[in-house]
Amino acid sequence: MTLPTVESDNRLSREVEHERLDDVVIRFAGDSGDGMQVTGSQFTNTSALHGNDLATFPDFPAEIRAPAGTLPGVSAFQVRIADYDIHTPGDQPDVLVAMNPAALAVNLQDLKPNGILIVNTDEFEERNLKKAGYAANPLEDRSLESYRVFQVPLATLTRRALEGSELDAKSIERCKNFFALGMAYWLFSRPLEPTLRYLDKKFGARPQLADANAVVMRAGWNYCDITEAFHTRYEVEPARLAPGVYRNITGNAALALGFIAASRKSGLPLFQGAYPITPASDLLHELAQFRHFGVTTFQAEDEIAAICAAIGAAFGGALAITSTSGPGMALKGEAMGLAVMTELPLVVVDIQRGGPSTGLPTKTEQADLLQAIFGRNSEAPMPVIAASSPADCFERAYEACRIAVRHMTPVVLLSDGYLANGSEPWRLPDLGALADLPVEFWSDPEGFAPFRRDPESLARPWAIPGTPGLEHRIGGLEKQDGSGNVSYDAANHERMVHTRAEKVARVARELPPLEVHGEPEGGPLLVLGWGSTAGAITGAVNLARREGLPVSRAHLHHLNPFPANLGAVLDRFDQVLIPELNLGQLALLVQARYPKRVVSFPKVQGKPFFRNEVLAKIRELLGGGSR
Repeated sequence: MTLPTVESDNRLSREVEHERLDDVVIRFAGDSGDGMQVTGSQFTNTSALHGNDLATFPDFPAEIRAPAGTLPGVSAFQVRIADYDIHTPGDQPDVLVAMNPAALAVNLQDLKPNGILIVNTDEFEERNLKKAGYAANPLEDRSLESYRVFQVPLATLTRRALEGSELDAKSIERCKNFFALGMAYWLFSRPLEPTLRYLDKKFGARPQLADANAVVMRAGWNYCDITEAFHTRYEVEPARLAPGVYRNITGNAALALGFIAASRKSGLPLFQGAYPITPASDLLHELAQFRHFGVTTFQAEDEIAAICAAIGAAFGGALAITSTSGPGMALKGEAMGLAVMTELPLVVVDIQRGGPSTGLPTKTEQADLLQAIFGRNSEAPMPVIAASSPADCFERAYEACRIAVRHMTPVVLLSDGYLANGSEPWRLPDLGALADLPVEFWSDPEGFAPFRRDPESLARPWAIPGTPGLEHRIGGLEKQDGSGNVSYDAANHERMVHTRAEKVARVARELPPLEVHGEPEGGPLLVLGWGSTAGAITGAVNLARREGLPVSRAHLHHLNPFPANLGAVLDRFDQVLIPELNLGQLALLVQARYPKRVVSFPKVQGKPFFRNEVLAKIRELLGGGSR
């Protein structure tokens, strides 16, 4: 198949106005089979290569096979590109591409007034309108007059572009998302070449598919170039970011690289035991690609087997991790207690999602915090840390491993669906600048006791099974302090419970102090966050300070133990606002620990916080009202 030629972005067949934008938010939405995730990802990757700062928010349907054209089956991908440093994928899209009536019905409420709306008219037939709950065709009843609407028969134009193709009708139909992608590339002055290279690589074994999608993408570009409907193209210049080598990265990919970096830095082989669960499965997929780096991935038959295998790997001297989401955390609870009792290094990754039970498996939430800290029988304390952005997942994975091997303890690492699937530019770190991760296995039989203590960290020795003279037992029964023999002595049990708790508490000695951005010496309002609320909080506080409002922000990465200076920071502010995607779990912990009344700002909709939501709350607390 011969590809039509696009002369150049600068050689247009008609007069077109060019408008420069600081940033723009684009959302692609359609049926779960319309390829919206691929379309959004390609636009994102191309923009990353162009040098824009960016943030993405993929939104997946919860049902695997929702009926086509229905509201539950809508899949969307939102990307924000900018010529400056941004922190969120945007509150409302400037552009919405709706592939069918259901996609329009679900997403139209978010589109900005006077926003660009590109609609695939081929799908707006009576049957599909009824599935989406429309009594009348919105393209005909004047309900879209507050938007700039472009009605495009994407399927018809796709079939026309592929006339004479050897592909079957279904395969041709599935190419229409690339027509929409070509239109987006024209509108926002993006090059086609990165996606052409992607197609060649993706469909190397089926070049006819690569050619077909390339033809359709160029047809979408040409459609905008020659039709009289489009009079403006938009330019978003590269961002002025700190010098370095960048790549676009998702949170789960960053976690994988963080664990691999910790493995290489420590000299330990990396072992992951996992059972597939949304949205944690991609971490297993990512790590499975790195066998040549000494990574072993084990897909277990269930969550319990996955963590028990990881505990066994830790006993054998591996850097061991297990990954799951909230329901899997519940199943792993007993084995997490075993890791606490045996005092072995282990990282338990919880990619949080909406619940309870199966809940909202593809939507985001932060409601596992109390489970992470308290969700085991008896007194079983573990350090808990949380990532704040997709790129930050690398740092937190590395930090979790450092704490685990330094203090001989299991560690919970919290992420969520918003971070796991979202992406942003990540500057590749200087590996030489990463914190040291020294590991020394105990090898001297002289005076060895499996539960003797390091005087500073209270960590016990890590002795590898089979080392001569270091034979010892571990297990779930209480141990005698020092010897490790099974003990039912009441005083010994109480001493061991206090020792394990103190070992975790001493982690705080090595934590960096909590930083305050804005007014470090104190003021009327501090916005305190944790996890994925960081972007919305940062954007909201920055806007509020530009308005002259006296607000500051701080963000917690370490949730158990808290940074040693948290209490002092709280005391310096009149009010403390805590936005979180739960019913106030961090607020509960802070108020239980410190004599400080906080303002809880919960949200449990399966959606991340929007910047303007936090900004409105800041204005309310500081007497500014809403604007």
